[in-house]
Amino acid sequence: MSVPTFVIPLLLANAPAAASDIPSAGPAVLAAPAEDSPLNVVATPPSGVPPLAPAVTVDGSVPATPPAPPPAATDMDRNAIVVTAHERASPADPLETVNAVAFDAVQEVDKAIIGPVAHGYMKVVPEPMRDGIHNALNNLDEPIVFVNFLLQLKPGKAVETLGRFVINSTIGIGGLVDVAKRKPFHLPRRSNGLADTLGYYGVKPGPYLFLPLIGSTTVRDLLGRVVDLSLVPTAFGKPFNQPTYSLVKGTLAALDERAQNDEQLDRLHNESDDSYLATRKYYLEKRQAEIDVLRGKRSDVPGVTPAAPQAVPVPNAPPATAVPAGSAGAMPTSSAQPAPVTQP
Repeated sequence: MSVPTFVIPLLLANAPAAASDIPSAGPAVLAAPAEDSPLNVVATPPSGVPPLAPAVTVDGSVPATPPAPPPAATDMDRNAIVVTAHERASPADPLETVNAVAFDAVQEVDKAIIGPVAHGYMKVVPEPMRDGIHNALNNLDEPIVFVNFLLQLKPGKAVETLGRFVINSTIGIGGLVDVAKRKPFHLPRRSNGLADTLGYYGVKPGPYLFLPLIGSTTVRDLLGRVVDLSLVPTAFGKPFNQPTYSLVKGTLAALDERAQNDEQLDRLHNESDDSYLATRKYYLEKRQAEIDVLRGKRSDVPGVTPAAPQAVPVPNAPPATAVPAGSAGAMPTSSAQPAPVTQP
């Protein structure tokens, strides 16, 4: 059957264009087929062509889209300061949050009041007079040292301590002059207390504490301090149990302690990145060394120089950008630290 002549132009107008005139959808990408699954075919459109709907595999699943690359770093990201945290956490300091707040508060008080007063005391009062006050305060504590050497079953050191007390209280003019440590006596000053006795017998220090008016301590040391301060007033009565005596002795002891430890406190706060961590480390190591001396594990208590805290390692972290020194301000010294101890 022949097609009428007038129908041919209509058929040609509705015929599909040549293959070369059809815009290409881009090369076919063969996705890696899953195990025991038919071949996945994904078409990638060329630039300028709207994206096609997600390709569907023969089995009806949609292939996973690869993740987008991370955004490029901006100038703001490159200029950001990365501060590496310092590791503070310690099993010995479960109350660190509270202790750190008290520590910071004490530093502010020390910077504004206690430090300047102590420096004025050191500048105005002659050194021989300051030494006399220091000796007298030590002499008042000799009964505490004597009792605890007895509790530790060290009668030889207890007798030496008693001899020091008698000599310095008489020849030494009430303890103002430490005659006992000189020739011909050679009786050195030793520190001791109930906390040392408890440590000597194996009682652990317990949690670290930083308290206003006391400073660094532990549960064991705090308990021992309370008992020690009650011994002389209870044993000797007046005037040692009078509030006036307690106030004067406490004030002089705090001032003397702050002046005696000024250099050590300066190192703790100015030569370490974290003054709280350095103070805690110094106190705990010093107290353990004093217990070890009593147990015969070492002969003296060396000066403890706390190391700067180490940064916490973070896997795959970029290098930290150093913060200029002095940007956070200097940390003032603590107002309460253990006084230097002369060991045998």
